Amino acid sequence: MSDFVFSFEVYPPKKTAPIEVIYEAIAQLSQLKPDYISVTYGAGGGAATASATVEICSLIRNTYHTETVAHLPGINLTFDQVASLLTRLRAHNIMSILALRGDRRPEDCVLEQEGDFHYASELVSYIRELDPRGDFSISAACYPEVHIEASSAAADLDHLKLKVEAGVTNLITQLFFDNRVFYQFLDACSVAGIDVPIQAGIMPLTNARQAAHIIKLCNPHIPADLQAMIERYQDDDASFEAAGIEYATQQIADLIDNAAEGVHLYTMNSASTARAITDSIYPLLGR
Repeated sequence: MSDFVFSFEVYPPKKTAPIEVIYEAIAQLSQLKPDYISVTYGAGGGAATASATVEICSLIRNTYHTETVAHLPGINLTFDQVASLLTRLRAHNIMSILALRGDRRPEDCVLEQEGDFHYASELVSYIRELDPRGDFSISAACYPEVHIEASSAAADLDHLKLKVEAGVTNLITQLFFDNRVFYQFLDACSVAGIDVPIQAGIMPLTNARQAAHIIKLCNPHIPADLQAMIERYQDDDASFEAAGIEYATQQIADLIDNAAEGVHLYTMNSASTARAITDSIYPLLGR
């Protein structure tokens, strides 16, 4: 299983909190030796929120010597701002990017978009234009249960293929809780001629509030056993957390058994959750 990619995602602290609050989590997550740690970008994108992402990525790469991937949503960025960000990332030895369209803020529904990129494929093409030697590795997102704005599953795959053809080297899925959905998605990608590696995005549900938020936000299919877990432990935080970690661990073990190419763990900045999962999963990977 040496080719299996196992990685983490973290996010910068809220603007009202000092960036240092994430430092201890980064230190602990780096000790787990993931293949890389990705760092998200502030909601709505825009150049003003880039500094925290760059700083955290630099800490991961240059202090803890762990590979890192910087999220880069193009929705409210201009061509010049993207070029400037690539220069900053290169200066910090950060050479991997997760190119995203980015989430629209509520006000974007009524105001004209500020940036130059309407789709992630446009952002990928522009990065490749600025980086003709291919120094940057570019990842992109994909949606096993279809992007909420896509007109159909077929249309969603068409957009995904455009991203790959523009220069994406690997894909990371939106979270899902039913592995059958993921396997069906892999089959559909194969039929569509999408042949880059695809990592499965897994998020452990650790409390009832988080579960309710994720279900409302992403509308994923909830298998019967997970629904039963949520209902059984919704008023017992400790039991909910233990059961949620166990569910995610079983998901990942099944993905390994079925020859998935990798897992991207949405850690929610919790090193303890990541450690609990890696303690069970790494022996399956021979790590």
